[in-house]
Amino acid sequence: MNKRLKYGVFGNGSWATAIIKMLSENLDSIEWYIRTTQSLEYIIKERHNSSYLSSVELDTTKLNMSCDINVIVKNSDVLIFAIPSAFIYKQLEQISVDISSKIIVSAVKGIVPESGLLLADHFSQSHNLSKSQIAVIGGPCHAEEVALERLSYITIASKNSKVAKEVASALSSHYIKTRVHEDIVGAEHAAMLKNIYAIAAGISHGLGYGDNFQSVLMSNAIREMKRFIKKVYKMKRKINETLYLGDLLVTGYSTFSRNRMFGNMIGKGYTVKSAQMEMNMIAEGYYATKSAFQINSKHDTPARVPIINAVYDVLYNKKNPRKAFKKLAEALD
Repeated sequence: MNKRLKYGVFGNGSWATAIIKMLSENLDSIEWYIRTTQSLEYIIKERHNSSYLSSVELDTTKLNMSCDINVIVKNSDVLIFAIPSAFIYKQLEQISVDISSKIIVSAVKGIVPESGLLLADHFSQSHNLSKSQIAVIGGPCHAEEVALERLSYITIASKNSKVAKEVASALSSHYIKTRVHEDIVGAEHAAMLKNIYAIAAGISHGLGYGDNFQSVLMSNAIREMKRFIKKVYKMKRKINETLYLGDLLVTGYSTFSRNRMFGNMIGKGYTVKSAQMEMNMIAEGYYATKSAFQINSKHDTPARVPIINAVYDVLYNKKNPRKAFKKLAEALD
């Protein structure tokens, strides 16, 4: 990949805005798909995103923005999708231009509900793309710390090392350290699962459990993650690497974590609907919990996942959080 590729970002939430900031450190021109005209016009006028990471000043001279998804797809070589998994299907359905030669990068932390697939598999099956054209952005990295230019780490996973290195180079800066990895399946599943475990951490905090319990919860969570991913795709992987454990820890413990915040509200007695309305943000772990539960249930011998099961019972079976977590506490090692 000798020529400088054109990058397009899809979505205008906090993670998409953080990715725009990272790319702006290295690129002179970035394509950006923004769904509403109102948001696009505001960014042009005020040079920041009104709803997400509003402290980040955007260099609009580098941004080619459009509300037409096909314009951005056509003008880009690398397509970075940072749209919440619950809404991405409808956006992808609008794409009518040829993407057979594009590089697809998933910054989506969950399952596409309509297809039941992670984004890499969705593109591979729905658009007949080779897995060598696909990469995944993994953590540990919070959009809010990118906004503050605090030292952060991201991992680019792809079966194609050239693709991984290209994307890593575009995102690297003095405050963003990048690494490349070949475990694209593990990266996507880890990004999905860690949000479920962050909800569990939040619920336990809301219920009044202390640091001692949460440390046990997190140590069990990483082992549960390993069992789950191994059942889905068996390969040799070090689960203590930052791609897996690091992302889990930052999402489970950080005050920036919207999934932990969501869980905390559930633990304090909020209903799912009331918590979602008050947050006014997407907690990906809510949708991921149902997907992970269903994926695990499809196996002849499901992985042992007591944390996922407990969160599923609370969110979808409307079990009492205190009773569900008392049962979970007895199941943890």
